[in-house]
Order: sequence, then structure tokens, then C-alpha cells
Amino acid sequence: MNDQSLSIGRSSDFPQHDQPAAPKPSIAPYGSRWSLVVSGVCAGILVAALGAVLWFSVTLPKLQRFEDPDRALDLMVSRTLDAQDSLRRAPTWQQWMADWTMGSDEEAREQAIQWYRELVETTDDPLSKIRLAILLGESGQEAAALAETKRWQDRGTSALLFGQLIDAAYGTQPLDRTQEIELQAVLAETLPSGWFYDHLAARLARRAGNQDLLVTVEEQSARREDRVQQWIRPLISFESICLVMGSLLLLGVARLRGQRMNILRLHGPGVPPPWSGGTAGAVILRGGALGVVTTALILSTPSFQHVSLRALAIPLANLPLLVLAYIQLLKPAGLTFTNGFGLGIKRDDLGRLTCTVLAVVAAGLWGEWVMGRAAEFLHLNNHWTEWFDKDLVWGTPPVIAVSILEYVVFAPIFEELAFRGLLFAMLRRRFKFLPAALISTSLFALAHGYSLIGFVSVFWSGFLWAWIYERTGSLIPGMVAHAMNNLLVCLTVMALLR
Repeated sequence: MNDQSLSIGRSSDFPQHDQPAAPKPSIAPYGSRWSLVVSGVCAGILVAALGAVLWFSVTLPKLQRFEDPDRALDLMVSRTLDAQDSLRRAPTWQQWMADWTMGSDEEAREQAIQWYRELVETTDDPLSKIRLAILLGESGQEAAALAETKRWQDRGTSALLFGQLIDAAYGTQPLDRTQEIELQAVLAETLPSGWFYDHLAARLARRAGNQDLLVTVEEQSARREDRVQQWIRPLISFESICLVMGSLLLLGVARLRGQRMNILRLHGPGVPPPWSGGTAGAVILRGGALGVVTTALILSTPSFQHVSLRALAIPLANLPLLVLAYIQLLKPAGLTFTNGFGLGIKRDDLGRLTCTVLAVVAAGLWGEWVMGRAAEFLHLNNHWTEWFDKDLVWGTPPVIAVSILEYVVFAPIFEELAFRGLLFAMLRRRFKFLPAALISTSLFALAHGYSLIGFVSVFWSGFLWAWIYERTGSLIPGMVAHAMNNLLVCLTVMALLR
């Protein structure tokens, strides 16, 4: 690949964008003793807020975050395993890509078993217990499935019936047609249609030699799997295109050295910024603390729970930081948000912007693949509650629209402005790229409150977005890549679970 592939629409080798020089302020803001006290209080508020996020993420049982975890886990596991089963009839390339992004069928079942073991320890729902037994039996662990039924013997009549279903499906005793018909009737009244029902019904029919029912159940499963594929296939295709094109561009970027890296620049250098690190730190502390207070007020105000007002929560929480940044950082330097953060992209630069974003997206996908393989090797997994979004799954159309607006528009814009445009840029006044990126990205990942796998995933994405800001001088590539990442997650959740 030559440099021309990275310079679509490039009008010159090294584009120059006007960026006014920063005049030296006569009086440094926030320099008084009182200002230091205010900064200390604001720092305490931010530390307390971050500590609260981490404390809740570590100490609060994840299943308590849902009003109905039994229903949520049933939906997620059923649809995920339907998607895995549907891949058996999919083209080879799609099977490979799905295994690359979603993991193997064996891995999906192993995770589902772990999650259901966790659930049955905290719930009295008998359906969760029979679903765990079905998962064990369908994963080749018939002895473990039968052992589960022994724990139900003193749980009442329904538990005994469930035990009979599991014994008949995965035990060694012969099953005649009369027994099978009776058990199928019990099963139809016990489990709703879905992956668990179909697999247990098919197992009973197969053991009793009921070919007519077996064909009916398999056809029902195939129709449901086809519906899942109708939504999953376009997403996998889109990810495949991004991966292939972005990987080629990424190889081209990897070959760039020295002055040739300027081919990526879309705007005058954004880092280090023209304002002082001390002033930027004071702005971040004050703006962040005001944002925390604003968020707390919003969460405690019932009227903001209405969908029409909820959309304002993120902009309002970030407004104090942006106002202070403009007054104390941008305006004294003769800058606006557009030229201060490289938010104005010329038409001639759109080609390079597209190439840059695709390269970053591909790097993100490769990183996710490496993390997935490492997690599989270390027997780690991302807890299902961290990516199950009840608003996207069960919300009304207005609620879904607001959620997508928050994830795909507001979060990329405001998080990139705060963590890359201000925090990372401030650290670059004192440190080289790597330590500045590591510190800012660590705080970015911690603020999300995820477990280890989620933390590493967010960290990797944030690191890439810091790198691309460093190289392009513009926050736009990071915002677009951030938005694409969040959009793919939202669409995947909705395609699988709605």
C-alpha cells in the first residue's frame, strides 16, 4: 500500500490550518489561595464520585441491578444460542466472522452455564433451575444435569415434574411414546417457546422415536433462527467490511515514519494545547465537580425520568465543563471549539478522515479479538449484565430513540471533549504521549464502572482515540470511531434481544 491510499482528497502533503497563537494572560486564573481551596473541594467531589462508581461496581451484586434477572437472562441466553445454532447453515465466512466476534458455540454455552449457576443461587424461580439443567444436558454434561434434579426433590410438586422432564430427556431409562406425550404436555405448560423449550422437546421426541414432533420442533427452531440471522447477518457483513478495509489501511499507517506521519494530520496540532496545564487542571476539576452535582440533581429529580427530558441529562451534566473551558482556556487563546479541538473538517480532508476512522475501527476490532482469546485462555468473561440494556431491549420507540441518541451522539461528543480534548491534552503539557494516554485512558475506563474485561476493552478504545487525536490534531476521528463502536453495540443488542 502506498501513501496515496491514505490521502484521498488531499490537497497538499502537509495541510496547514490556521490556529491563533495563545496570548499570554496578564493574570493567571485560579492562582489565589481561595482558588486552591475550591480546587481541592472539587477534586474531593470527583474522587468521591469515581470511588462510588467503583464501590458499586465491585460490591453491588450484578443481578440486583435488574428487577427481573430471570427474564433478562432467559432472553439473552436463548437468543444468543439461537444465533449460534443458526450459524450451522450460514456461509463459511460468516461462521468464521461470528466465531471471531461472538465466540464459539462451546464458549457461549459455558458462559451461559456459569451465569445460570450464579442465578439459581440467588433466586427461587424454578424455571431458572430447569434451564440450567437443560444447558448442562445439551452441552454433553448429562450427569451434571441429572445431579441438578436431586437438589429439587424437596421443592414441591412442580420441582418433581421438572425433575421427571430432565430424567426422561437425559437419563438412561427407556422412554415410551405414552410417557413422552404426557411429558410433552407438561413441558408445553412449563416453558415458553424458545431455545430451551425446543431443545428439551426435541430431546424427548428423539428418545421416544416421535419423528413427526421432532420435525415440527426442528422447523420451529429453524424459523426462529432465520429471524435472528436476518438481523445478525447485515451487522456481521458490515463489521467484516470495516475489518478488511480498515486492516489494509492500518498496514499503511504502520509503515509511516517521521514526517510521513503528517499525512494523517487534519488540523493544526491539538496537543500540547496552547493553554497552561494548571489552568486546564482547575477547569477540569471545577467543571467535573459541577457535572457530578448536576448529574446527582438530575437523577434525584423525578421529572427528568420522563423520556422527553432524559435526553437533556448528558448535555446538562457536561455544560459546566464546556463553559469553563471556553471562558478560561479557548477564549484567552483566541480559539473557538472548532479550531481549538479541530472540529472543522474541510471537504478535501473527508477522504483522509474516512481512512483514518476505518483504520482505528479495525485496530479496535483486532484488539477485541486478542482480548477475547486472552479471556478465553484465562477463563474470564464479561458479565452479561454489563451489556444488557433494558431500554434497548424492552423500551418503547421513544425510549430507544433517546438511548441511541445518548450512546451514539452525546457520549462520543462529550466524552471525547472531556477525556481527550481536555484531560489528555492537559497531561500532554507535562508528559509525553504514552504516559499521558495511559493516565487519561485509565480514568476514562474506570469511570465506566465495568469489570476487568470491560475495563480493558474501554481502555483499549480510549487509547486508540487518544492516539488518533495526537496524530490528526482533531477530535472528529475519535468521535466518529467512538460513535461507530457504540452504534454497533446498540444494534447488536437490539438485533439479538428485541
